[in-house]
Amino acid sequence: MKPAAVWTLLPVLILLASGCTLKSTVKQTTDTTSNVTGTTSGRTWFTEEGLLHPEHKVAAFAALNQANVEQDLARGQGEYLTSLGTLLGLTNDQQASFQAKAQGSFETLLASDHDTRLQQLRMLAR
Repeated sequence: MKPAAVWTLLPVLILLASGCTLKSTVKQTTDTTSNVTGTTSGRTWFTEEGLLHPEHKVAAFAALNQANVEQDLARGQGEYLTSLGTLLGLTNDQQASFQAKAQGSFETLLASDHDTRLQQLRMLAR
């Protein structure tokens, strides 16, 4: 047997000897993924189709874009603050008032934790 053939067969033999098969590796990966995505909190955030429930869109948007939202809050305008207002259900006519109120409450909003900040933003949107 040629040396090159030995080096080609060696990894295959090691995998077979260790009991590591593609099927078991894939099953392990998918089981872990199912365990993570199947948690109670994950199911409450997403529909069966994998879409975010409407009531969680504001929280997800604010969390994923926190730095940009904070900058827009400080300025009292910007695409992230407008998007946040839209997710809160504001019309275009209500945006300017919301943005002014949000800028006026910037210091309070910034000092709050995430959940409290979302509650305060919802109140400002009224």
